[in-house]
Amino acid sequence: MIQTIDLRTNESTDLSSVLPRAGLDVESAIATVRPIVEDVKARGAQAVLAWGEKLDGVRPVSLKVPQSEIDKAVAGLDPKVRDALLESIRRARLVHEDQRRVDKTTNVVEGGNVTERWIAVERVGLYVPGGRAVYPSSVVMNVVPAQVAGVKSMVVASPPQKEFAGLPHPTILAACGLLGITEVYAAGGAQAVAMFAYGIEGLPAVNMVTGPGNIYVTAAKRLLKGRIGIDSEAGPTEIAILADKTARADLVASDLISQAEHDVIAASVLVTDSLELAKDVEAELAKQVPATKHSARIREALGGVQSAIVLVRNIAHGVEVVNAYAAEHLEIQTENASEVASRIVNAGAIFVGNYSPVSLGDYCAGSNHVLPTAGCACHSSGLSVQTFLRGVHVIEYSQKALADVAHHVVALANAEDLPGHGEAVQIRFKEAK
Repeated sequence: MIQTIDLRTNESTDLSSVLPRAGLDVESAIATVRPIVEDVKARGAQAVLAWGEKLDGVRPVSLKVPQSEIDKAVAGLDPKVRDALLESIRRARLVHEDQRRVDKTTNVVEGGNVTERWIAVERVGLYVPGGRAVYPSSVVMNVVPAQVAGVKSMVVASPPQKEFAGLPHPTILAACGLLGITEVYAAGGAQAVAMFAYGIEGLPAVNMVTGPGNIYVTAAKRLLKGRIGIDSEAGPTEIAILADKTARADLVASDLISQAEHDVIAASVLVTDSLELAKDVEAELAKQVPATKHSARIREALGGVQSAIVLVRNIAHGVEVVNAYAAEHLEIQTENASEVASRIVNAGAIFVGNYSPVSLGDYCAGSNHVLPTAGCACHSSGLSVQTFLRGVHVIEYSQKALADVAHHVVALANAEDLPGHGEAVQIRFKEAK
């Protein structure tokens, strides 16, 4: 069901080249989304509707979801789901409110100050995917940090659904209602990202687009980056588990299955120094997968090139491997799990011990589940309050403070052969004519 990669005798210094990855080519997908983006730019709402009808198989009566439909979705929400969403929102607010930044003034010299101000992005488009699964949790994970950051204007887009008369899934609408979001659009894919970037009739363009999506959403974000800010190029979900002989095979197998459930190209990777655990996990997969609702999808994901059991010499070697892999989600199920976790430098989020599964982070840990994928955790972070903030330096020097440093400015300007820079300082100390 899942391949094994034996690195116990591998001496390669380029571990990333021997680790499993999904074969996605975002650049080639750009050729597919470019005409969609250009059409939306040229024709606005009509293009969004046309592409939605072609790709999603449904044409909503209106792109903008009426407030009455949002209210209806909230009223009709299963009480258990409502309670769970409210608790998820509460916990996410606790964590994200501690990420707030404050303005800081540095007194460089007497009379010379630099203040760093943190200013929220003014308008944000939040994308919530819809397809094989429904993701009200992604509404929470996008909206809460934006609200805590102080974003004044935000709009949510999620694909129209045939079974709901062209509206987004009602649970997504209900999550928007619980969070006070009133601008919701029935649009998905590249056309939704283009709609955000260029605006359409009645919908002003946004400054930034965040949220996960399929390869075409990712390609549109890459194509439009610069016109809009983006959070990241989020690809298919992935889990890596670093485990030793103390790990429970049933837990490891269940957690691998939990992420394979998302998509046939989702990645599930076990890194272990225990051959016995590896065999036991394979046996557990053979037992658990047939019993799951989405067994065909899970089996295909586990059998794909992106999933594997990776054998390593010891846990120190395993730490090297998972740092090279830079997983979106990394679980540590080892002896002294907290100490091992402290040695991880590349991961979107780290889940420590038997009672911190990725599923907890997906919904109710308080952490954010919009995380970097495809190895991008070595240079990028998950969605946070900082995503929606811009640091702006405010410089204020007195005449004396400028005079004291003027000769250094002139020296550096001349060294760079930019004498006008120095003259712009010197002229301030000449008598006005």
